Amino acid sequence: MATTTSSTKTTLSQKCDAFDANRRPISKEHPRLFGSREQMRKLATERPEAYRRMVDYARNVPEEAWVQANGYELQAKMLGLGVAYALGEASKQEGRMVVDLVLKNFVDQPIKSGHVTFGYDLAKCAIAYDLCHDLWMPEERERFRKYVHATIDANHDSETSPFHNGWYGYKHWGYGLAGYALMHDDPEAQTILKNLERDYLEIAVPALKLAGGGGGWAEGYYIHYWLFDWMWFCEVARTVEGLDYYAPAPEFYQQRPIAAMFEFFPPLMQPTSVPAVNGMPSVTASELSRRPIPMGDGGGKYAKHERDKDLTTRRIIVGLHRNDPVCQAVHAYNLQTPRPAIACDAFMDFFWNDTTVKAGDLDAFKLSHWSPAAGYVYARSSWKDDASHFFFKCGRQFTAHQHLDNGHFMIFKHDELLGDGGHYAGWTESHIINYYVRTIAHNSLLIEDPSETWAVRGFPARPAENDGGQLYPYRPDTGVNAGVLDAPAWHKNRDLMDRGQITAYQDRGSYLYTAGDFTKSYSPKKAKCVTRQIVYIRPGTFVIFDRVESTNPTFKKKFVLQPMSVPEKHGEHWVVTQGKGRLFVQTLSPTATAVELFHGENLYSYGGKQFPQTHDFNRAPDCRMEVTATTPATFDYFLHVLTATDATVNIAPSANAKREGNEMVVQVEGTTIRFTLDRVGGKITIGGKDETL
Repeated sequence: MATTTSSTKTTLSQKCDAFDANRRPISKEHPRLFGSREQMRKLATERPEAYRRMVDYARNVPEEAWVQANGYELQAKMLGLGVAYALGEASKQEGRMVVDLVLKNFVDQPIKSGHVTFGYDLAKCAIAYDLCHDLWMPEERERFRKYVHATIDANHDSETSPFHNGWYGYKHWGYGLAGYALMHDDPEAQTILKNLERDYLEIAVPALKLAGGGGGWAEGYYIHYWLFDWMWFCEVARTVEGLDYYAPAPEFYQQRPIAAMFEFFPPLMQPTSVPAVNGMPSVTASELSRRPIPMGDGGGKYAKHERDKDLTTRRIIVGLHRNDPVCQAVHAYNLQTPRPAIACDAFMDFFWNDTTVKAGDLDAFKLSHWSPAAGYVYARSSWKDDASHFFFKCGRQFTAHQHLDNGHFMIFKHDELLGDGGHYAGWTESHIINYYVRTIAHNSLLIEDPSETWAVRGFPARPAENDGGQLYPYRPDTGVNAGVLDAPAWHKNRDLMDRGQITAYQDRGSYLYTAGDFTKSYSPKKAKCVTRQIVYIRPGTFVIFDRVESTNPTFKKKFVLQPMSVPEKHGEHWVVTQGKGRLFVQTLSPTATAVELFHGENLYSYGGKQFPQTHDFNRAPDCRMEVTATTPATFDYFLHVLTATDATVNIAPSANAKREGNEMVVQVEGTTIRFTLDRVGGKITIGGKDETL
């Protein structure tokens, strides 16, 4: 392979001068991935408790744990013993154990390829190679070198989409660590790094800008685990060579810690144990942590490594921008979670928890955030643990783990009140295809055309049942599950992928107004107009106004909710009680509706067919509530007022609504909102002030 010198700027990196403005030659010394021996010794002096916890855990973890725990316990053992050996605290026997572990578990195993974690394996080997470099025999170094190149050669066609977590986590972070570990021992190591640099700038950066502007990520929940692994590499590149992989996509990286703050429910939650499900090992948490909100595939019911990884990514960016008031507010939020929830993640505290950053005023920080690329709006009533929390999604299609859920929203008060339906424990099971990824499993809208057909999940896509929901954006030249391969492919298929958009976002303190148009999410054969407008009046009132126009007045239109418990009818309200939280639901329009509750054996059913789950892998709602407009019409206006309170509250204020010309007027608790009927927008009178929406 051709090689270049590490001190020469690439033509590609000149697209962002900051990327390699501080590039420097790579040291020939080991260790180097986490800094020099002196730098790590200084870190151990500055963070003695975190260092001791990391090393003690590595020494005391039982063998059955690190053999069976899917790599995390093994990683913790290698890191703790490896760092201790590099600093002269661990014996040669302990350092040699690190080398033998990677030889036995990775280097001498069959080469992995495809949608498997081959990049994780490369990274673990690279860490052991770097920290215990002098203990590797010449023949073992050659075996490692051959293993790295065989893995890369076997995976040219694996994990090729930068919109998918696998590009970063399954693949390229491992390539990067292996390349930096092998520098000066392998003449081809520089080529590994140059190829990664090129692919990142040409392929990944456009995707990060397109799907990650504002810090949210269109793929959803998976951001909580892959981003840490990728940023681990970014930190190694910054430490070893002075490269700034964050600089080319600031609209993603700089906004990411803010979005991440809003992607977790407010309260710190007690530790939980993860059962062994669908081939995944059990995990036990020992510390308090916050639960991530469900977005697309995944759900975060249990305390898993994703929580610790997201905490660490926020810490990394805060450390890089320690004098930024925004990052100081993020740091104040981070401090509420003093350490990782899972003991084997103690190394994250040692390397990346900089407690010398000044804590900002979290209470004064903004209470909402918008990620326009992904189409996410998040909001809270305060930064206290008892805050109300709100999430709304209306965005574009990019990748495989997204759902058919534009218009979806969630509400939390002390506990989840409206959630995300179904269970994720597979890819092609009937429950996944016909329920979990579909619109019917979300807080959105259905338009039932009896003749409509679906193809979802997989390549080629498989036929599915008619839930009345959103069209699956499948086309033969798109990837698995309608995920596009790169930014040019997205633009080529934009007519199909550009299926939803946030059209309004205003936060004026006492209330937030947001709106989305997701007409293109539905088949044009049945839908002419589908918009949703939400006025969130702090602390806990949500006014939801939907404009739905069908092509045929006989097509039933339904407003769907996913209450966490079965609602009870009390006067004008349906009441959902979950834990210490309660939600009151009042339907104001249409005036003629039918309400159906699906729960128990009927929860995962529609059209006379059952789609039961095979695993209880998420915390899922116990009920599906459908509000159907019963009078045939091409245009229906759904108007609902939802009030989130403590479970001790027994009565919520009743709202009233009336139609006045081209406006739907709703009054609730002294606030008047006038929604325009023929377009998105309107007016609000709140606190004696008239304002335009």
